[in-house]
Amino acid sequence: MKSDDLFNYALVNPQKAGANRLCVVSGYATSAMVSYHLDKLEAHKKKADLKIHLVVGMCGSDGLPMSYHRGFQKLVQEDYSDLFECSYIYRSAPIHSKLYVWFRDNDPVLSFAGSANYTQTGFGKRQREVLAECDAALAAKYFNSVLDDSIYCTHADVENLIRIYSDEQYFKRERKHIESVEALQAEPDALEETSFPCVRNSLLDRWGRVAPRSGLNWGQRPELHREPNQAYIPIKSSIYNTDFFPTRNSWFALGTDDNITFLCKVSQDNGKAVGTPQSNSQFGEYFRRRLGVPTGKLITREHLENYGRTDVVFCKLDEEHYTMDFSV
Repeated sequence: MKSDDLFNYALVNPQKAGANRLCVVSGYATSAMVSYHLDKLEAHKKKADLKIHLVVGMCGSDGLPMSYHRGFQKLVQEDYSDLFECSYIYRSAPIHSKLYVWFRDNDPVLSFAGSANYTQTGFGKRQREVLAECDAALAAKYFNSVLDDSIYCTHADVENLIRIYSDEQYFKRERKHIESVEALQAEPDALEETSFPCVRNSLLDRWGRVAPRSGLNWGQRPELHREPNQAYIPIKSSIYNTDFFPTRNSWFALGTDDNITFLCKVSQDNGKAVGTPQSNSQFGEYFRRRLGVPTGKLITREHLENYGRTDVVFCKLDEEHYTMDFSV
């Protein structure tokens, strides 16, 4: 049994030793963890050599927040269409197992079972988890046995079979359950409404402009032959000097007020930018669409003022999930 450095032990070292397919059954999982995992594996071996199939076990009973669901779909349909598959358990009993089975082609070669969910929290330092090696053939048999009770996250009927909550509704429900238990232990009648930490972040620079060659206009550098929609969201020092956002090496899902999900990382010195590493043009295309600015064209303060606001509001739902409001 192992309790330290679980990420390398179970999720990186087997591929370095020659395994090329990973099948995961996890009670809870996040799209941010998939991005984080593949990002780390890229440093060791070409991602094209890897296939991951994730089965999320508890969503049949607990449902899923929109950002989880849209994030998984985005990974399957856009970001890693040739590398990643994702299924949800929707019938029979919910599955709380955490199982990681590595294959070399079709042969199971190594597997681990334990307490760590396929999340950055589960494989990070904020919680204490354990994993132990188990019989790879039996683990592969178990994985195959649960597939009959699952449905692909991109299936046409998936949202009829799995309840999809708004992010705020889902995470408020989870937080309220935890805080209600804690409050009842301290004072039986002390049940209060919960809220999420939120910050307002200006899209203007210190001179009151939309920076012409950074931020939302990062791609406006024709002499460097950049794709002109490349962009990031500049984060103010009053925010990046706190622990509101995760560390620079962590991924998180960002759900918007119009139901778009981005998979993001904090970047640049001091963590002063939020970007979309899989494609640096995603934010630029998104904001131009909402502002009515032609694709690839410079965004100005006037565009923001005509739209109705010059800032966004971020809310932190948990360590791997945030929301961004840009509604008027």
